[in-house]
Amino acid sequence: MTTSAVIGFVLPVVLSLALYPPFIRLMQRLSWGQEIRPEGPEDHLSKKGTPTMGGGVLLGTFLFGMWWVGCTSLAALVLMAVTMAHAGLGFVDDWTKIAKRRSLGLKARQKLVAQIAIGLVLGFFAVHVKPDAPVWLPWLGWVTSHAVRVALAVLVVMATSNAVNLTDGLDGLAAGTNVCAFLAYVPVCLAAGEPSLALACVVMVGALAGFLWFNAFPARVFMGDTGSLALGAALATLAVLTHTEFLLVLVGGVFVMEAFSVILQVGYFKMSGGKRIFRMAPIHHHFCKGGLHEVQVTTRMWVASAVLAAAALGLWFCPC
Repeated sequence: MTTSAVIGFVLPVVLSLALYPPFIRLMQRLSWGQEIRPEGPEDHLSKKGTPTMGGGVLLGTFLFGMWWVGCTSLAALVLMAVTMAHAGLGFVDDWTKIAKRRSLGLKARQKLVAQIAIGLVLGFFAVHVKPDAPVWLPWLGWVTSHAVRVALAVLVVMATSNAVNLTDGLDGLAAGTNVCAFLAYVPVCLAAGEPSLALACVVMVGALAGFLWFNAFPARVFMGDTGSLALGAALATLAVLTHTEFLLVLVGGVFVMEAFSVILQVGYFKMSGGKRIFRMAPIHHHFCKGGLHEVQVTTRMWVASAVLAAAALGLWFCPC
C-alpha cells in the first residue's frame, strides 16, 4: 500500500509537468479560452482567453495513475465512472461556452437532470452492494432505509458537484481546497475498509498537485467545468461509499460556504426587490470586491479548508 501510494502520488505530478505545457500551447493556438462574466471583478477581465478544460488533463493523469497502481476494485471503478460521467457533463458545458463565446454553458435544468440520473445509479449501487449499511442523519441517528440512502446519494452528488463548481472562481482555489478534502478522506476510507478508495484519494491529490503547478496565480490554465464538476462528484462518491455523507459537510465546509452564499444572495435579491447581502457571490468574490487580493483570499480559504478537514477527522475518529 505504501509503495503504491508513493507511486500513485508522484506519477500524476510527473505526467502533469509533461502534459500541461503542450496542452496549454494547443489551447492557445485554437483560441479555446475562458469567457469572463462582464459583471465580475474588474481584475478578472484580464483572465479572458486563458486556456480552459484543464480538468481533462487532470482527470487523465488520475485515471492513468489508478491503472498504473492497479487500483481496479469495484468501489474504485464506481468512483471513476461517476467522476468521468460528470467530467463528460462538464465538457459539454465548457464546449458550449467556447463554441458560443459566452460565460454561460448548459442550462441549470439540463445539468440537474443529468446529476440526478447519475446520483440515482450511485445510490442504487450503494444499496445493492451493502443493503444493511446505515447512514447517519442529524436528529434521527443511524438509518438503514434504502429510499433514504438513495435520496441522500442523489442530494450529495448534486450538492457537492455544484458547490465545487461554484468554488472554482479564483486561481488555485478549487484545486487547493480539494487537496485538503481528498487528503481527509484517506484515513476515512481506510477506516471504512476501502483501501482502494484511500489509494484513489492519494492519486487524485497527486493529479491536483500537478494541476496546481500551472493553476496557481497567475493561472496558465483553468480546470473548467470538466474538472470542477468531476471533482465534486468524486468527493460525493467517496462519501456515499463510506457512508459519511454528513461528514462531507464539514470536510467540504468551504464548498458549503460558497454554495450557501449564492443561495442567500439569490434568495434575498428576489425577496428584497434587488438588494444584496454580499458585494458579489460566490463569497470569494465578496472578499475580492472588498479589497483583498485574490491570492490572499485563496490562501485563507486553503487554510480554512485544512482546519475544517482536521476538525472533521477529529470528530469522526475521536468523538466527545
